[in-house]
Amino acid sequence: MKDKIRCSWCSNDQLYKNYHDIEWGVPISDDNKLFEFLILEIFQAGLSWYTVLKKRKNFIYAFDKFDLHKISIYDNKKIETLMLDKGIIRNRLKITSTIMNAKNFIEIQKKHGSFYKYLLVHKKNSKLKEYLDPLNNFSPMALKICKDLKKKGFKFIGPKIIYAYLMATGVINGHQKNCYRYLELNS
Repeated sequence: MKDKIRCSWCSNDQLYKNYHDIEWGVPISDDNKLFEFLILEIFQAGLSWYTVLKKRKNFIYAFDKFDLHKISIYDNKKIETLMLDKGIIRNRLKITSTIMNAKNFIEIQKKHGSFYKYLLVHKKNSKLKEYLDPLNNFSPMALKICKDLKKKGFKFIGPKIIYAYLMATGVINGHQKNCYRYLELNS
């Protein structure tokens, strides 16, 4: 039996295949899951996504299942505990950014009802209708959202991180046209 055609970034590694086939690009409306994906994208910056996938379970445990309210009140003692945790990526700037981003994420939820609704407003106002290549690492919508999030106090984000985030969470269908998931998620 012939193997399915996947996006070119998806290697033959089973961890990558599972992530690509089951999660990547599937629309997410749950705010806690949206926050998890944002934080994982931030921690991935400068590293391979494979590194994050291998450590994902440790991240979930270390960051209290990405509970926004718990993370938003992390103190210096918790930061030091995270800095000693070999199961995650130990980067102080990314850890402190996670705390600040949790606080700002909560503020967006208060204003818009949910972070998901905030993303939908941007998607609705975007002229982005055509297929985008995930290897380009950029989109006008990602740039606009990035600028807005920075104004709202978000840290350690950029248009490439937001673009990867929008594709991972299904806001943008980033699957390549020849990938079997492209049509499944475009219907």
